[in-house]
Amino acid sequence: MNIDYHQWLSMWPYAAIAITVAAWALYHLFAPANWREWAGAGLVQAFAIALYAEMYGFPLTLYFLSGALPVDAPLVHHDGHLWATLLGYGAVGATVEMVLGYALIIPGLFLIAKGWVKVYCNPDDLVRHGVYRLIRHPQYTGLFLVIAGQLVHWPTIPTFILSPIIVAVYVRLALREERRMTEKFGSDYLDYQRDVPRFLPKWSDLRALVAAG
Repeated sequence: MNIDYHQWLSMWPYAAIAITVAAWALYHLFAPANWREWAGAGLVQAFAIALYAEMYGFPLTLYFLSGALPVDAPLVHHDGHLWATLLGYGAVGATVEMVLGYALIIPGLFLIAKGWVKVYCNPDDLVRHGVYRLIRHPQYTGLFLVIAGQLVHWPTIPTFILSPIIVAVYVRLALREERRMTEKFGSDYLDYQRDVPRFLPKWSDLRALVAAG
């Protein structure tokens, strides 16, 4: 067994720390209140475990693909940047892959945090300012961006399988939330629905935001 793989195994404490931090952030910022929300949070938790267990533990995806495909991919840590490894771009490709991934992850984390702050500070109001004037579900959009970024940065077979399931679950949660908000706020929320997109902001609103900034 390659000595670099032994070094990879020595990083299990980092996996435990990353999984713990991700779990705290998930349950704190999304605050699941019913079984559907807990189910969605559980899927995201499974995504984080699958991701960090491979990133800092056993490289299951790399091990599987190195046996199933004619790819020279020794079990060393930097080869976990799978796109660069499969395409043969080496360390430079891995760096590009990481930068592109974090270009999605960081805005996603920003949306999750900003969305949580607005709702936490206005628990009984229809929030229409801040990120909520661009999209109706900034936390879910942020989650989708984080997942997409991780699939670019450090793709694994389990996370690829879990990703569309997580998106489907949170889309359904968004629809249920909108029905509850309509019951609570009536025509005010219907007007808000007509004016503001669900997950993707209008291009004109983004341009106006950039111009204002």
